[in-house]
Amino acid sequence: MDMKDRAQGAIVGAFIGDALALGPHWYYDLDEQYKDYGEWITTYKNPKKGRYHEHEKAGNQSQAGYILKLMIKSILDNNGYKQEDFCKKLDEDLFKKLDGTPTNGPGGYTSQSIREVYRQRVEQKLSWEEVGSRADTTEAIERTLALAVKYALTPQKLAKSISFNTFLTQVDDVVGSMSVAYGAVLAQLIQGEKLDKDISNKLMKLVKNGDLPFHAVTSDNLQPPKPGSKDPSNVGLFASPDALLSPSYMAQAANDNDIKIEPAWKVSLVYGMPCAIYHILPASYYLAARFKDDFESGILNALNGGGQNQARSILTGALIGAQVGLKNIPKRFIDGLNEKDEILELTKKLSDIIE
Repeated sequence: MDMKDRAQGAIVGAFIGDALALGPHWYYDLDEQYKDYGEWITTYKNPKKGRYHEHEKAGNQSQAGYILKLMIKSILDNNGYKQEDFCKKLDEDLFKKLDGTPTNGPGGYTSQSIREVYRQRVEQKLSWEEVGSRADTTEAIERTLALAVKYALTPQKLAKSISFNTFLTQVDDVVGSMSVAYGAVLAQLIQGEKLDKDISNKLMKLVKNGDLPFHAVTSDNLQPPKPGSKDPSNVGLFASPDALLSPSYMAQAANDNDIKIEPAWKVSLVYGMPCAIYHILPASYYLAARFKDDFESGILNALNGGGQNQARSILTGALIGAQVGLKNIPKRFIDGLNEKDEILELTKKLSDIIE
């Protein structure tokens, strides 16, 4: 498996996760989910009347997938991240299709952070430098994972582009740090590293080398700082490296025989069903570590956990896709995407310009 195949697996895995959850999205009452879709969902489903995305069809992308495509197109148009171009695409290709209400726009539903920025840009006429929301979701990760692919080999560019893009719609520093951390993990997997207990040590080496902008005062393996060592903190760094440390703990839990989460979809109950980033990321890291070589099992356990299963499936799909590669994603999941040809074409082109 080469890096291009892993990169394509990450992107296609994200699109698959998005489309799989389009129908059974946001069921917090699992009995209701079972009534509508049975006890185990295995494929793309039409949304039910009165639910989120009700006018969409099985295999379609939600607005998260729509925006991810805009991000990839912007990267391809500019051979890299150009914030002005991405903002222009949001203004012209997305905001003109919104009205500021939740159940509207491409994919049938518009997230909290996008709605807020829409109001600021369209109704309040604010500049892009003035907009942003306090939403604590994974909304930015769902599009910036494409930047993690583009800059998989250049962590400084990865961190800069993801943080700048995240803060367009989400201005919380913790959300920013966790979004950059996810991108850094995904980049490691695209390079061929493993999602295991050592992943955080590899990320911390990038911090020590000045490649990732996180504050850290400890020496190697989180040992106390050496006598006389300087405080490395300065303006612009994320306050702590904790977002980089979390993935190792989730990976250890996934591979510890004394820790049982059975069936695996109940990870959503352990870490939480809601939309906040601190619920979604731990569950995604856990599932991606547990099913590192089994895309189908990982994505279906992310999907069937209820709640914000769309974000969980997108992020899990990208992480496992990066580990198994495009060639090891079951063909039925790819064939079921209604935008299959466009997605595969965009994904191939993006994998050709990794730096």
